[in-house]
Amino acid sequence: MRRPQIKDWVLLAALIAAFATLMANTHLWVATLRLLFPAEAQVIHPRASPLTLLLEHLALVAISSSITILIGVPLGIWVTRRSGRNFLPIVTDLTSFGQTFPPIAVLALAVPVLGFGVLPTVVALFLYGLMPVVRNTIAGLNAVPHDLIDAAYGMGMSRIQALLRVEIPLSARVILAGIRISVIINIGTAMIGAAIGAGGLGSPIIAGLVLDNLAYIIEGALPAAVLAVLADQLLTNVEQSFVY
Repeated sequence: MRRPQIKDWVLLAALIAAFATLMANTHLWVATLRLLFPAEAQVIHPRASPLTLLLEHLALVAISSSITILIGVPLGIWVTRRSGRNFLPIVTDLTSFGQTFPPIAVLALAVPVLGFGVLPTVVALFLYGLMPVVRNTIAGLNAVPHDLIDAAYGMGMSRIQALLRVEIPLSARVILAGIRISVIINIGTAMIGAAIGAGGLGSPIIAGLVLDNLAYIIEGALPAAVLAVLADQLLTNVEQSFVY
């Protein structure tokens, strides 16, 4: 697998800039959706502009994914160490349960305790995105040849030094692949946050389903799809940069 070239990064940056410009141009959205759906009285969800909805969605994904990474990667590292190896089956089962438990069910359970809005949505997204990060961290570290680790110890490295200078660099691509999967999952799953007032691109979709307004649905679904593609390509480029 080749490393991404400068032209790949430039093209991606241009696509991201074009997407941001499109989202900021509310008049273009109105004109396009009005052309496609002339029978609709409103074609833009009145709650907020497309750019505001996008930024709300990005905030939900960024917060939940950051928490997932900050907890998932260290957790995956810990259960591959001698001190945490006995907890590997428990951690694997718990993260798998978080993935199979429907996010809407997590919201239903979290709302009575945490209230409406961003917090219960972040909790649901965190639980739903944890498994790929933990699983790939474990898989990446376990795939590092033991001969290389023994050689690092033979050179006088401590366990921490061997982890930071040998194991993590060699497993970085696999770990990043798990992070990429988790982020893409969260971009789609974050739509449910609109059901409890968290905002984001799910707001026009839910409103469109309730009001039978296809223009609203497209206003939320199309940017979410483009966002997922751009995020996937960005993280793929980062992942492919770790080629040994």
